[in-house]
Amino acid sequence: MTIEIKIPELGESISEATIGKWLKNPGDKVEADEPIVALETDKVAIEVPAPSDGFIGKHLFKEGDTVEVGTIIGTIGDIEERTQPTEESEKKNKNPIKIETKRVPSPSAQRIIAENKVDINVINGSGRDGQILKQDVIKGVTEKQTQSSNKHKPSSSENEEIVPMTKLRQTIANRLKEVQNTAAILTTFNEVDMTNVLKIREKYKDKFQEKYNVKLGFMGFFAKACIEALKKYPAVNSEVRGTDIVYKKYINIGIAVATEKGLCVPVVKNAEELSIPEIEIEVLGLGINARNDTLKIDDMQGGTFTITNGGIYGSMMSTPILNPPQSAILGMHKIEKRPVVINDKIEIRSMMYLALSYDHRVIDGAEAVSFLEYIRKCIDDPADYLIDLF
Repeated sequence: MTIEIKIPELGESISEATIGKWLKNPGDKVEADEPIVALETDKVAIEVPAPSDGFIGKHLFKEGDTVEVGTIIGTIGDIEERTQPTEESEKKNKNPIKIETKRVPSPSAQRIIAENKVDINVINGSGRDGQILKQDVIKGVTEKQTQSSNKHKPSSSENEEIVPMTKLRQTIANRLKEVQNTAAILTTFNEVDMTNVLKIREKYKDKFQEKYNVKLGFMGFFAKACIEALKKYPAVNSEVRGTDIVYKKYINIGIAVATEKGLCVPVVKNAEELSIPEIEIEVLGLGINARNDTLKIDDMQGGTFTITNGGIYGSMMSTPILNPPQSAILGMHKIEKRPVVINDKIEIRSMMYLALSYDHRVIDGAEAVSFLEYIRKCIDDPADYLIDLF
């Protein structure tokens, strides 16, 4: 019996994926749920598990190909249907010493190897029993780029270097352009006084860390403020679907995370049911998985609103772009001490600019401004608006 290997559902806004690395070759024996192929999308890199025990049959698509969700990309058969070894596997069989002395690269290393077409035979593994780790591949890629740059002959100038976009970067570019062409994007701005939040963090940070084993950061406050604002202004938690407006009765907060491969947005599910400590724990776990390339498909699905924090990189102000099919995104920025007027007196306060980009097809300007103003009030006076802090 032959079992089909298909591109799985990857989320409501993801229609295709790029084959980053075949982890199993034709003829290889596999067990059910064993990773067989690594896929890359504009949001996440994932591994597809084997649907059953058996032997890998044909690869219907090669590494680097972009295929749509639901496409059959290979097969798995029982022992009688095992395919003949490929030329690549025959070469490996003729050189058993290298295979035995070098363990299979780690999953994160495999993705970098596939993306940069690195020959693992020239990489020295620093892991246990010589396993090739992520840092080993990065070192090898860096050395390769240095050597090639010395030999590089640019077409127009010695001061230029032409580097083709990766498949992942091309997909990101296309999706960002698509949302600009589809949605009526506007951005409204406000500024928030971070003084009281900073005082709370300073007062409770040690106790919070000891009790919950996670740091008390800013994201918990802002996520909670957004949750309360989304309850008050449900249109911001909606999406346009054809000629309909879909109002979500749940709140799934996407948190933008920067990784080596680009920006991804894992989702805190049913955030309206979580306290600030629970949100901080969820955000920490998702962030770690994002940077280690261990996010699951479900971690990326179902977002209804997104928060992005350019302030950690020093951004003073920006106009964040929508994460389709969502209708709004909040941009946080760096905290700076500035003179402000408090009760007719000039005081030095820790201030942050906030930006809300929204789809004007479904959210009116007054509603967007009121939504952002409500968030400002929550952060200005968290003890009053965010009563269930802990």
